[in-house]
Order: sequence, then C-alpha cells, then structure tokens
Amino acid sequence: MTYPEHDHTAPSHDHQAHGHQGHDHAEGVPRGLGPGDGDWDERYAASEQIWSGQPNGSLVSQVAHLEAGRALDVGCGEGADAVWLARAGWQVTALDVAGVALGRAAKHAQDAGVAVEWVHSGLVEAGLPAGTFDLVNAQYPVLARTPDHESEHVLLDLVAPGGTLLVVHHSPADMAHAREQGWNPDEYVFPGDVAKRLGEDWVVEEDATRPRDVPLSGGGMHHTQDVVLRARRLR
Repeated sequence: MTYPEHDHTAPSHDHQAHGHQGHDHAEGVPRGLGPGDGDWDERYAASEQIWSGQPNGSLVSQVAHLEAGRALDVGCGEGADAVWLARAGWQVTALDVAGVALGRAAKHAQDAGVAVEWVHSGLVEAGLPAGTFDLVNAQYPVLARTPDHESEHVLLDLVAPGGTLLVVHHSPADMAHAREQGWNPDEYVFPGDVAKRLGEDWVVEEDATRPRDVPLSGGGMHHTQDVVLRARRLR
C-alpha cells in the first residue's frame, strides 16, 4: 500500500449491508438496528421517504473524474447514489438488505430512465464474483465488525485491477448522537478498518476527514464531518 502526493432484478434474499444515500445513513440507525436486521423494512415502511433523494456529496466529488465502468453500490438504500452512477454512464449493481428500500430505488431508477441491477442481500451473503467492479462505493455502510474482518475483505476482493474502492463514513467526532440512540459505532466497519486491510496491491488516493454538505431534509442532519477513503487497486 502506498500513499501518493441471486434474483438480481428484484428483492429475493436477505442479510447484512445497509448504507444511506444523499445522505442516504448511520446517524439514522435506530436503537438496536444492525446489519441483517429485518427491522430495516419496518423502518422504511414507516415513512414514504427516509433519505433526501440526492446522491452523497462525497460520491460525486470523488468519482466524477473516473471513467465509467462497472459499479457496485453497497447498502444502496432508496437508490440515489445508484441512479446518479447510472446516469453518469456506469453499469450499476446495487444491493441492500431492505426490500422496501429496493422497491423505492427501482421506482427511482425507472423514473430516471436508467437501468440498475438490484440485489436484495447483504454484502457478504450476496456472493458476488471477485474482481468484478471498477468501482465499489460504500457510503455510510452498516457492516458488522468481525474478528476475521470478513466485510473488509469482501469489499477489497470485489474491486477489479485498476478499479477504485470508495468508503465514506461519519467522523468519530460526530458519533455522540448515534450513541445516544443506542447505536455502538465500535461494532461496525469504518474506513480506517478497511485501510488497515490494504496491501501492496493498493494505492491510497485519499484518506482524510472532510466537511460534508448537510442535507436540508432526511437522515444525517446531525453529521458535519466525513471520513473518506479512496483507494485504487493496482493488480
């Protein structure tokens, strides 16, 4: 590592990996809600829309310069990031554990006139082929931290040689509200955990804490700082 200057068209199977878009999430993680928890559907069903419907600012700023290819959106929520990527010419696969969210995401894509492959599954359980994606995008993912670092390894393995991994999460300084809601960030994967798994086949292009555009509506309004990890796989 160096630092330079499944029925895939409709919900079918379930578990682990949820994120947020536009700020579509993890301030938005309710008490006791974790990866693979069926309550995600209940949460989505309680409101017509949870997230802002706009793509995450870190995705737009970090990916706009990349040549479009195959992209995976991890924890796609209501689909704002996936739709933005598809509009930008990417061939997008998007996964989430919440079938209700995927239904909304599919409608969003239909309205936008773009095609996205939707996968009702968690990251680990999806069984996607290694080395498949030119971009793996994980915005505020809810991925359980495990002793074998399974989620981190799957994220890395899915990136094709020459491809980019983008992992964005809330700054630890912004986590007080989440803890007050009964959500323990120490149980989940953050960009720093992924960075520790990078080897000599990777170059880190960005590893920083940055201010983020706070949405006017939807989840995530308590968070003002993002931790951004962007790394490129060399081979």
